[in-house]
Amino acid sequence: MSDTDQWLQDYGESHRNIQYAPVYWTSVPLLIIGTVGLLWTVPVPEEFYAISPVLNWGSAFLLAAVVYYFIISLPLAFGMLPFLAGVIACQVWLQDSDYSALRVTAGLTLASIMGLYVGRHATGGVRAVVEDVQLLMIAPVWVLSRLYRKLGIPF
Repeated sequence: MSDTDQWLQDYGESHRNIQYAPVYWTSVPLLIIGTVGLLWTVPVPEEFYAISPVLNWGSAFLLAAVVYYFIISLPLAFGMLPFLAGVIACQVWLQDSDYSALRVTAGLTLASIMGLYVGRHATGGVRAVVEDVQLLMIAPVWVLSRLYRKLGIPF
């Protein structure tokens, strides 16, 4: 068994007894969108903006996630690219909208943390939610790995 398989198996075992799975699994992508959005609103040096208007702390976080995904598994990394592009598209849309990006992303983050708590309160409560926030970018890869296994795609 490869390190990636073992790592994904361990993550899956820690998420086996989720009480309200639809609430929990809806909260995971919302937490990613909210967290990236919060990072997206943090001011950046002018040099960043001179390079690209989408170069900021949120996009840097996503770039680091992509690099990590490519280190652990090429098929999973390529599979994650559409999801990450969607996260970026949400952030760009939000920046161009009339809504306050900070308020929307803060609301998404808080709502998703509450959703994580509802889903995990029986299996660890606050400690489990803190673990989920720490493993923020692992959950989508784990979901993708389950889809790959069902479709017979090696990773």
